[in-house]
Amino acid sequence: MDIPVSRSMRSTSLRDTDSRLTESERIEGAGSWDAIEWTKIDPVSRSVPQGLQHFLLEAEQVIVEGCGVVLVNTDEAGTLFVTNFRLLFLSDGSRNIIGLGTIPLATIEKFNKIVMKLPSGPRQIDKTPSQRLLQVIGKDMRIIVFGFRSRTKQRRGVYDALLRCTRPARLWDLYAFACGPSRFGNTNPKVRLLNEYIRLLGLGSHHALARTIEDGSYVMSNECWRISNVNSNYTMCPTYPFALLVPKSISDEEIQQACNFRARCRLPVITWCHPGTRAVIARSSQPLVGLMMNMRSNADEKLVAALFTQLIGTKDRKRKLYIADARPRKNALANGAMGGGSESSANYFQSEIVFFGIDNIHAMRESLARLRDYVDTHGATSSDGMSSFLRHGGWTWGGGNLSSMSASVSTLGDSGWLIHVQSVLAGSSWIAARVALESATVLVHCSDGWDRTTQLVSLASLLLDPYYRTIKGFQALIEKDWLAFGHPFSDRAGMPIASGSGSMPFELLRQSSTGSLSSSPIRQASGSFSSQVPSSSHAQNNYSPIFLQWVDCVSQLLRMYPFAFEFSSAFLVDLLDCVLSCRFGNFLCNSEKERQQAGISDSCGCLWMYLADLRASEGSSHVHYNLFYDPSKHEGPLLPPAAALAPTIWPQFHLRWTCPSEAQAGEVETICRNMSKKVYELQKAKEVAEAKVRETTSTMESLAAELRNEKLSSSSARNLAKKARKESAAIRRAMQSLGCKVHFSEDSECIVGIEYNLTEIPQKSIFPASDKESGEYLQHDNKSDLSISGSVLADDVPSNPITRVCESLCPLRTRDGGCRWPDAECAKFGSEFVGLKANFDAFDRLSIYDSYFQPE
Repeated sequence: MDIPVSRSMRSTSLRDTDSRLTESERIEGAGSWDAIEWTKIDPVSRSVPQGLQHFLLEAEQVIVEGCGVVLVNTDEAGTLFVTNFRLLFLSDGSRNIIGLGTIPLATIEKFNKIVMKLPSGPRQIDKTPSQRLLQVIGKDMRIIVFGFRSRTKQRRGVYDALLRCTRPARLWDLYAFACGPSRFGNTNPKVRLLNEYIRLLGLGSHHALARTIEDGSYVMSNECWRISNVNSNYTMCPTYPFALLVPKSISDEEIQQACNFRARCRLPVITWCHPGTRAVIARSSQPLVGLMMNMRSNADEKLVAALFTQLIGTKDRKRKLYIADARPRKNALANGAMGGGSESSANYFQSEIVFFGIDNIHAMRESLARLRDYVDTHGATSSDGMSSFLRHGGWTWGGGNLSSMSASVSTLGDSGWLIHVQSVLAGSSWIAARVALESATVLVHCSDGWDRTTQLVSLASLLLDPYYRTIKGFQALIEKDWLAFGHPFSDRAGMPIASGSGSMPFELLRQSSTGSLSSSPIRQASGSFSSQVPSSSHAQNNYSPIFLQWVDCVSQLLRMYPFAFEFSSAFLVDLLDCVLSCRFGNFLCNSEKERQQAGISDSCGCLWMYLADLRASEGSSHVHYNLFYDPSKHEGPLLPPAAALAPTIWPQFHLRWTCPSEAQAGEVETICRNMSKKVYELQKAKEVAEAKVRETTSTMESLAAELRNEKLSSSSARNLAKKARKESAAIRRAMQSLGCKVHFSEDSECIVGIEYNLTEIPQKSIFPASDKESGEYLQHDNKSDLSISGSVLADDVPSNPITRVCESLCPLRTRDGGCRWPDAECAKFGSEFVGLKANFDAFDRLSIYDSYFQPE
């Protein structure tokens, strides 16, 4: 759960690193680890590897280090670290954490020091030294054995560290408090409980806030039910939540009277109600009817009668009441000797008493222990270093497929675990069927109403309400039925329990968790194990895998209805790992009151935030999501037939340590998940390609707009040029009408030719070279017509054209500046030229339009 490597990952075995052992010697030995010469492993003194810091969690500190340790299960050599959170095994070969050898301290059920005498070989003269082993048994179905070098104190150091760290003296010494809320801060669980009550009442317009609890404004109701604050300070029932869902017709005074008739004051309250039919599932503890089963309580009977209202659409007929006692009938009668017992149907109107026959917590604990021992004995990575194939010459199950085993007792070595799972499934299915098909009200209880009762009501709610089959709803279900209603997680999971009263600090008490090595006939045949720790009776404490068994039932439903659940089996495994590790504070202590007094929500991290953070990294393709989830296929209740309630072993949890290959997801699910990842990658590539297409389209549109602008500019330029040509033609025609020749060149040069007949001027052609540089010239043709052309640049207009003609173009001008032209003739020519210039200037100042001139 909390290690960087996969839970089923195993590093490469180091069996081949010892050149002194041949292949035949490994197979013929008593076990593959028996042939290791422990005394020939030289002591290695080293500090904590620098790379270890990469594997440590926040606020995790190394307490003890053991070098040269061998993980017997896989013959892996490495370094064993004891931290304030877990037992961590680092491989010497791969320098990675070995998942099998790394276990949180709170997940350790018990541990033992073992000394084993190896048989002497034919070539061994000296007495063979004994092997120093440390066996660690976990609550998560694994049995680990570590081998230490002889004549060293490393095993003693690790063992003493485990004694101190697995039994902290105070609640605050747990890793959950050392780590703090960090980035997985917890919100107020009371707010979440109120919001779930509001959802059940159908008050969707309301939403609870922290100030709602502070000012006590959470008392609300619908037509039938209401939220009561009678237990707001936990004085009526310390193991019930601060808010209770009760019938609207029952007052708080009557509720306080009724609680005295139930064990531990756990009176009947509503845990789920149908929004349409008003049928409810209620829970309580056993009634205190006494040895003679004749004690009654009017307040209790009135409260129970108020739970089943009149059926909608009928006038006189009321719904039926079922009282489901989870215990075997003989156990219920035996409890009468201690003041408890069961109800009588004669005292409760239209009621029927049903016994489910589910065994107590001690039977569940022993059953799981037998299953764990059986799986370890027949696994591929057994704790004695031998696989089932080596021990028996072949697999002990058909095809090596443990996950296909049915609920047969003989198949699982008389463990009985699957039969217990089947009993819980059958009882929950029966409750769901009565509510869904008959619209009946069901009151469920056992002895104290916090173990088997919690299993049944929560599993029945899961079958009835599709909301609880989502990840968010599953969280709400656990927080309501398991946490708020006081399932004793500290006792049942072997966690520290807070005790004390008043202002006294909460001290931590932990049940004895050491004991003798679980022995089976098959294991004893493999070698001689002897424990150095006196065995302690496990039946004397209250540890029991009740919550684990319920999650196992959920996994069975997930197998039967693969389209109905949003979460996957991997989500359930990670949830269990988080609960057993005590890394977060959600499941510490035994009740809501204890968690509030210890300040758990403010001092510790939140499990739900941690799991949500894991899913946020990959989105809907994360392994926590069920690939086959389709809510449209199961919009109503799930009512499995009796024939379908044949549970199988849960491979993802039960076999993940001993049979990693079997623990992998099914072939179809694996293929679908791989395809889902590919689809996710293709979707990402599609989004990138679509983004590029959008960018390219935008660029093309921009270029098209620029091209349109260029076309408009070109068209405008063409229109201006066309207009200029028309104006030029008009000017040319105007000038020609005045007797001038006008030519406009492409380089903006205007050439004006002036014609006038001068008979007196002798024929002479003048083209002096110097006149070309000035840009003006005068020519005389053969017909004695004097043609005077003036070249006028746009930026160089002469200020006095007559002077320029006289001074530069006069053919009669002498070199010294004199003029041979008669003064009269020169004056006459100058006068005519001045008149022509005046006409041209006046014409140039006019606004010339096409309409002024007609085309030729």
